[in-house]
Amino acid sequence: FNNQHCGIYAGDWDSYKDFAPVFDPLIQEYHGISASSKHTSDMDVGKIKGNIAEDVPVHSCRIRVGRSIDGFGLSPGITKEQRVGVEKLMVSAVKNFPADLAGQYYPLAGMQESVRQQLVDDHFLFVSGDRNLTVAGMERDWPEGRGIFHNDKKTFLIWVNEEDQLRIISMQMGGDVRGVFERLAKGIKAVGDSVKKESGKDFCLDAKYGYIHSCPTNLGTGMRASVHVDLPGWTQHGVAKLQARCEELHLQPRGTRGESGGQTGFTYDISNKHRLGYSEVQLVQKMIDGVNTLWKEDQEFQKKYNM
Repeated sequence: FNNQHCGIYAGDWDSYKDFAPVFDPLIQEYHGISASSKHTSDMDVGKIKGNIAEDVPVHSCRIRVGRSIDGFGLSPGITKEQRVGVEKLMVSAVKNFPADLAGQYYPLAGMQESVRQQLVDDHFLFVSGDRNLTVAGMERDWPEGRGIFHNDKKTFLIWVNEEDQLRIISMQMGGDVRGVFERLAKGIKAVGDSVKKESGKDFCLDAKYGYIHSCPTNLGTGMRASVHVDLPGWTQHGVAKLQARCEELHLQPRGTRGESGGQTGFTYDISNKHRLGYSEVQLVQKMIDGVNTLWKEDQEFQKKYNM
């Protein structure tokens, strides 16, 4: 493992407290926060200014967060009973969703081949075999207790018991980041309200570290807001220079094949770099403004290189 951002996971919420001497310095360094910082959450879409400009060649937009339900372990330390308990809660919870979020839950255990193939084709399915997850014990009792929910329009998804108990995802084609964020906020509330009604439990929310996740890099908002966008001018100018520019804009560029999948052509996955120390609204704003800036610069490079 020489490709790690972090290299450590928490088995439960208490791990962050009990092993603070190990976790705290690492979290402070990764997220660039002070030892005394507090985390503030803000999902108010009304505070977002503007959107991605009409002329930016954005293919799609996706925003995800992670959530953990209090009283259940995080994936590396969760017991079999707890994992099944989280799944049962979600099976009930999704039945209470409003019409635009309503859909179906597909358990991984005993999944029909036709359903599996459709989820693969939609790029919705998560699979076993990720080495980080395996080594950290997150694939014990696979595939029991795991599953995927998506609404009828395939714009709202929940992954159950992957790296986090819940990954809540809003996505659609085109560049309407604001609309995607609005649906996400509504979806998170629907999940939280349903879980509370079913179990009396809340999401794990820490005054210092925000929403609790198994991976310290996801603490805080746990949010990754991303677009797939064409940047031919920047590609010509140099990918290393694009990476440096993204760093300045607090963005993270990836190839469109995921975290370690590499780059093909000139389409990039551009997302917010930070998770902790900023609110959700601030991070979405940075991503919108940053992508608009990158496209303006891209057009200059296209002229410069006579593309």
